[in-house]
Amino acid sequence: MNSNNPLTKWLPFIGALLITGGILLGYFIAGNRSQTPFQQKLNRLYDIIENDYVDEIDLDSLLESQIPSLLKSLDPHSSYIPAADLEEVNGELEGSFGGIGIQFQVMNDTICVVEVITGGPAEKVGVMAGDRIIAVDTINLINRHISDEDVRSMLRGEKGTHVTIKVKRNNAAKPLMFDITRGDIPMISVDASYMIDPKTGYVKVNRFSRTTFGEFLQAISQLRYLGAESLIIDLRGNGGGYMEPAVLMANEFLPAYSKIVMTKGRDADDNSTILSDGTGAFTDMPLVVLVDEFTASSSEIFSGAIQDNDRGLIVGRRTFGKGLVQRPIMLPDSSEVRLTVQRYYTPSGRCIQKNFQRGKADEYDDEIIERYNRGEIFNADSINLNTAEIFHTMNGRTVYGSGGIMPDVFVPSDTTGYSSYYVNVSNAGLLQKYAYELADLNRDEFSKAKTVDELLKMLPSDATLLQSFVSYAAQKGVPARWHYINISAGLIVNYLKALIARDTLGFSASYEIYNSRDKVVEQAMKLLSDGQAEIPVRYERLKNNDSQEIKEDE
Repeated sequence: MNSNNPLTKWLPFIGALLITGGILLGYFIAGNRSQTPFQQKLNRLYDIIENDYVDEIDLDSLLESQIPSLLKSLDPHSSYIPAADLEEVNGELEGSFGGIGIQFQVMNDTICVVEVITGGPAEKVGVMAGDRIIAVDTINLINRHISDEDVRSMLRGEKGTHVTIKVKRNNAAKPLMFDITRGDIPMISVDASYMIDPKTGYVKVNRFSRTTFGEFLQAISQLRYLGAESLIIDLRGNGGGYMEPAVLMANEFLPAYSKIVMTKGRDADDNSTILSDGTGAFTDMPLVVLVDEFTASSSEIFSGAIQDNDRGLIVGRRTFGKGLVQRPIMLPDSSEVRLTVQRYYTPSGRCIQKNFQRGKADEYDDEIIERYNRGEIFNADSINLNTAEIFHTMNGRTVYGSGGIMPDVFVPSDTTGYSSYYVNVSNAGLLQKYAYELADLNRDEFSKAKTVDELLKMLPSDATLLQSFVSYAAQKGVPARWHYINISAGLIVNYLKALIARDTLGFSASYEIYNSRDKVVEQAMKLLSDGQAEIPVRYERLKNNDSQEIKEDE
């Protein structure tokens, strides 16, 4: 990107905004500097505890246990990360970690390899999908209860270190041993990218890490090469991450000098407005962005920029409302404080952060549950629009403040097919277990499939697949109750097919099947087909288009 572009000059500043600062902890490490009365009081309190308390106390451990509570009392997102956890926490945002390169599931206390990352250390030595890990180094894992976190702690490690795993493979008479040298394993941000119809591309982005923009740009460029004339970007469940990739993504769709995001804090001199630089390669492509109540932070920056610039349509449900900027500050022991220093605002001036009360973290965390309880997730009429905070998009459309991004077109949560039977088999993990075992038993045949359509032709009929699963579930303790099974039949069969596709062809293939029954994707396709996501958005045509659309006061 040209260094003279208006966006480029903000990139160093973007990095500095990313997650928290430790001003308060100066009280604990004031040293010989002039101390405030509060610092003197705090130091005196620690002296009293150290010298006079009835039991001997490790003051370092005491401080360590109190820092998270101190920061949590400020706001919901200021946080403390101990030195021991910092590398793993940062690994997810930096886009890679040290490991062997597998996706796994723990089923019946057995570590099952679901996917082997192409080019990763495990693939290079011959580990295959379907292998069951029965030992790591000298630790025997047969008939041993183990969690996902236990597995990760054993398999992850510094690049260049060794780990030995023993696996059981269906077509091998004896267990196989693999000595693996750990390497850098990418944390993939784009779960799926495919042509949903001959003219529409679909991209699912699961997080915003250092590598997200590169992955995203490659995905949409490939989709355009395949014939995509419009795009659906799925940010549902995306909790955010770094701001920079969200800004760069928005830049690809906006004309020059469009506002992308604003930040404001205590010091007005530090406030900023980030603009697009006019180098975007997709500024004329019709666009729909999918969101839900778990879409947060950087995802809301991108969604807000698209909505406020009338660049595309936002479809789904109101987003989470996480608009606080944290800055990371390293402490002397290599731990880190992430302190809120600013708030994010959309181009129209809306604050993304939803309301919160200091010291009431439980209420903040339960706000999503409250949305369910009052019916907002299922009915647009139950949404409490804050008519006291009215803003306007570039084309004059009315949008509302008070946290989160309200969709242009509301689509309720789809509970079609839910029944007590479906809930029981889901909670027991039987859908995943059955799909994995079926894929494993037929791996040689299924591996011949190169596309979802080819794989689906190899699977049993829907009726046979359902009956087989019901029999399997009954053997595992969930009795067949056909009244409830028939209610959930379509959902169960579709989910099983998606899981089998994931275990055979990868995550992108599973989304091709998931989305075939997805009401939000269906609505997005309808809007694109009807030309309602053209540029600029013709909002007048949306007003009476759908009874589920958010109504606004004129």
